[in-house]
Amino acid sequence: MIDDEPVTGRSHRMLFLNTLAFTVCFAAWMLNGVLVTFLVDRSVFDWTPVQVGWLLGIPVLTGSILRLPVGILTDRFGGKWVFTLLLLAASVPMYLLSEMNSYAGFALMSFGFGIVGSGFAVGIANTSVWYPKRLQGVALGVFGAGNAGAALTTVFAPSLLLQLTHDGADPEGWRHLPRIYAAVLAGMAVIFALFTFNRLPDKAGRTMSELLKPLGSVRVWRFGFYYFLVFGCFVAFAQWLVPYYVNVYGASLVLAGLLTSFFSFPSGVIRALGGWLSDRWGARRVMYWILGSSLVISGMLMVPRMEVLSPGRGVMAVRKGNVEMVRDSLIRVSGTDYPLLNKKRDLEVIGNEQLIMPTKDSWHQPVVKEGDAVEKRQLLARGITRIYFQANIWVFTALVILIGIVWGIGKAAVYKHIPEYFPKEVGVVGGMVGVIGGLGGFFCPILFGYLLDATGLWTSSWMLMLLLSGVSLWWMHLVVSRIQRGIKHPDADRFEKRQTH
Repeated sequence: MIDDEPVTGRSHRMLFLNTLAFTVCFAAWMLNGVLVTFLVDRSVFDWTPVQVGWLLGIPVLTGSILRLPVGILTDRFGGKWVFTLLLLAASVPMYLLSEMNSYAGFALMSFGFGIVGSGFAVGIANTSVWYPKRLQGVALGVFGAGNAGAALTTVFAPSLLLQLTHDGADPEGWRHLPRIYAAVLAGMAVIFALFTFNRLPDKAGRTMSELLKPLGSVRVWRFGFYYFLVFGCFVAFAQWLVPYYVNVYGASLVLAGLLTSFFSFPSGVIRALGGWLSDRWGARRVMYWILGSSLVISGMLMVPRMEVLSPGRGVMAVRKGNVEMVRDSLIRVSGTDYPLLNKKRDLEVIGNEQLIMPTKDSWHQPVVKEGDAVEKRQLLARGITRIYFQANIWVFTALVILIGIVWGIGKAAVYKHIPEYFPKEVGVVGGMVGVIGGLGGFFCPILFGYLLDATGLWTSSWMLMLLLSGVSLWWMHLVVSRIQRGIKHPDADRFEKRQTH
């Protein structure tokens, strides 16, 4: 769209329908997070954590790898028909999912309906062509709020499953849920075909090789790596948090879905604010805050619920003598009393309380008995210190919401760059960045499963987030430092220099 061309009601209509279609796509894309957790929890299928991780990641893989070709198709033919055909095509394997009885069949149909994830590349290109550059950050941020579709699934799908299975009495009732999702996808396709318009970007006379040329830029891959964190990891946790809450905190599936929606819904809708902040302050400045905040919050979330037993300060005899009395609270040696500390509370009692900070308890355990002869400075009772950290569910949830908001703003900041750098290849570049970012949603649940098996710690997933955040921040700061020193770098260009203000 020409920058001085006025924004019309048709533009807003397209933004609304693009966002609605993307919301439906994202809700369908995240289905396995709830459905697979339910099937394993109710023993309908006996799948391991690694198998669960694969089932969560497979739909994300399909949606990710198809973003580039779908973005190219959108640039060449327009978003109206590409989005319509995508929705219709996804509804078929979604429906067939309800007929599956094996892991292989479930994986195959998950691979099929996962194509809805590529709807992001369609919507990015189909939104940017309707708005001038000065408003594209906000418009793309509003469109990106369709990520909140993940919250729709985590909020409503668990309750739907309980109703469809009569509170678990008829586990086979789960098969109706994919059928409902298939009907919604097909209905959205009809709405999109009837009420949208088609517009192509200004790329007259451009060949396929010219369209793909920007993919040779290091900048595209760097943005993709950022997007791997802020989008891919968001997608991963939008599913992984459901079994996380069930296993770590013993939450019901409905409560786990509700708490997960507290993470995914704000992260989706806040994306519009991220677009505005990027328009107002510059995407790089916003990304510094995003990556720094992600690093800090991940570090806080990676501390697991734990109990640490350590040797403490013991009690030693001040002079030689004979032990005359040994009690839980006292040892007497030749008329000299040595007071002992007792346990204050049992761990079971502490575990039932709502604790925010770590708690410490110290006590003594006698190592002598009545009648023993002891020497000066001989140990009478050894000290034991126990530190207990509850990883309070509400503190955890608050931090999860916060990192979701941070990533939501970051998603808009990353995509703010694309129309600026590549105004005629938004679909291609946006598709490639989306591919790299979406792969985070595929690989991370699988890595989470392997890390959980290897460490036994559910918080190992947050350790991975700490690593990704640190690498992203380091890479961005390295590029910025070189630009500010005037060093030639593959990422340096006129726009980025302007962003260093």
